[in-house]
Order: sequence, then C-alpha cells, then structure tokens
Amino acid sequence: MTYEITRRLRTGQVAERAGVNIQTLRYYERRGLIAEPERSLGGHRTYPPETVTLLGVIKAAQRLGFTLDEVAELLEAGRRGHPRPDLRERAIAKLAEIEHRIADLVTIRDTLTQVVAARCDSLTNCTCADCPLPYAELAEDPPR
Repeated sequence: MTYEITRRLRTGQVAERAGVNIQTLRYYERRGLIAEPERSLGGHRTYPPETVTLLGVIKAAQRLGFTLDEVAELLEAGRRGHPRPDLRERAIAKLAEIEHRIADLVTIRDTLTQVVAARCDSLTNCTCADCPLPYAELAEDPPR
C-alpha cells in the first residue's frame, strides 16, 4: 500500500506534467473526463500517474477539433470495454467539418486579399472603385 501512495501524484504535479493548469484539471473532474481523485491522509488530492496520459489524450483530441462533449462521449465508449466504431465515424464527420471550415477560411482570405488590393477604407462608406465588401448597401438606411 505504501508503494501505491508514493507513486500517486498531487494536483500540481499532474497539471505540470500534462501541461494544463489546475483549474482545467478540476474542470475535467467536474465534467467526468477524469476520475475524481483520492485524498491523502493530509487531505491532498492524489491521482494515479495514468491521469497524465489521459489528459494528453484529451488535449490531443481537442487539437484535432473534437469538443469536450465529443471527447467525453468517446472516452465513455472506450471505458465500456466494447468500443464501437464511434471514433472512426466521428473522425469522418470531423474531417468533413474541417474541410468546410477550410473552404470558409479560403473565402475569407480571398476577400481580405481583395480588400487590401482595392484599398478599402470603410465598411460603410468605402471609396474604393470596386469594393469587394457587400456591407455598404446593408449599412444604408432602409427605404421607408
């Protein structure tokens, strides 16, 4: 039992090793993403070392675009011991979502490039010859 106690990590150690802050760690506990920690005899929260790995998995999934709700659902599916093809299906859906966002960003980039090239100077009263922004008409008072 002594070995188990000594290899457990305190809150600050887990946060530092996982590259998160303590508030994030507690938030993930409240959300059920990580197990509620045990308490030491002195009342300190203690975590198994695997918590650091789990936090790394959560952060990696977030970098891939999964929301915390999606991560929680995927973790729960894995904890049931019979993972379904959820990850693959969700990855396909996330990929489609990312492709859509990329297309939107390309449109934004192209429009901003046109704004710079046209030397636009106002959203509502632009004086450039061929303003690529459609907002001037929208900003005008509607006819009464």
